[in-house]
Amino acid sequence: MRFLLDANMPRSALAALRSFGHGADHVRDIGLGDATDDRIAASAVAATATLISRDLDFADVRRFPPQDTQGILVLRLPDDTLADEVASVLVRFLRTSMVTHLPGHLVILERDRVRFRPALPAD
Repeated sequence: MRFLLDANMPRSALAALRSFGHGADHVRDIGLGDATDDRIAASAVAATATLISRDLDFADVRRFPPQDTQGILVLRLPDDTLADEVASVLVRFLRTSMVTHLPGHLVILERDRVRFRPALPAD
């Protein structure tokens, strides 16, 4: 899979994604460090990449409809969460089979909970 990390994501998350064999870019490395949310979302769509952010604005499905994307993954963690813990929460998610369901979904990732919108079908 391909991922685009928002400016509020630590570089350790970029390294974690790559360690799982995923393609990943950080907005700061591709000239989008100061870009608007709309421009970042459009760049993720153009690159067929899942957007990963800690910005709760991306959880607004009216503004950023997930069905038009490769997925939007929003980490909902306290503002004082250290970079290593952010990466650790992401790694726990990457180790699950849920990662294959990202396209077309908004995923809210918390320390101990994962929510998909629209919801995944029950097994």
